[in-house]
Amino acid sequence: MPTIRSLLPLLALSAAAACGSDDNLPDPTEENVVDTVTVGSLTDTPITTASGFSVSLGPIRTDLSPDFDFAYDIQGDPVSGTRVLLPRAALGILSSNAAEPGVLLRSEAFDDIEAAPSNGYVTEDAVPVALGERYVVRSRVVCGIGVPLYAKVEIIGFDDNSLTLKVLANTNCGYRGLEPGFPDR
Repeated sequence: MPTIRSLLPLLALSAAAACGSDDNLPDPTEENVVDTVTVGSLTDTPITTASGFSVSLGPIRTDLSPDFDFAYDIQGDPVSGTRVLLPRAALGILSSNAAEPGVLLRSEAFDDIEAAPSNGYVTEDAVPVALGERYVVRSRVVCGIGVPLYAKVEIIGFDDNSLTLKVLANTNCGYRGLEPGFPDR
């Protein structure tokens, strides 16, 4: 029976091949679809309200799981305060790898965001948000090949202490494509 030490070179080669180019990736198994989700603020909603968002899972109750990529909150007064997205590191939840979850403001229309960039994500600070803004979201590393997942979101509503997002999440490991259907990149 092979030992773990003898398998390390094979694992490293597999990971490098998987990250090298899209041609080395297995065919995608999940279609990218547009959805609408709502999350409540961390501090001004009942604890039973989902305040976190995970690219791979959707809305997450932060009291039950740390498996979210960002949380939503209102800093200051719930009516007039600043609405923010809080990547995990902004909450003091650090990952054990180099790719922290983060958000990246984009200027193009939601439908024109075709692929997620590799870098440039805000990972450690609160990100103020406004109605109509669009972001690309990088998840925590959830894939067996050591890479994050990606999504694009648009802020489509605020209601009392909640945030409503238009979302397209790509849950295919290694793919960055953010268009409906099976990703090709």
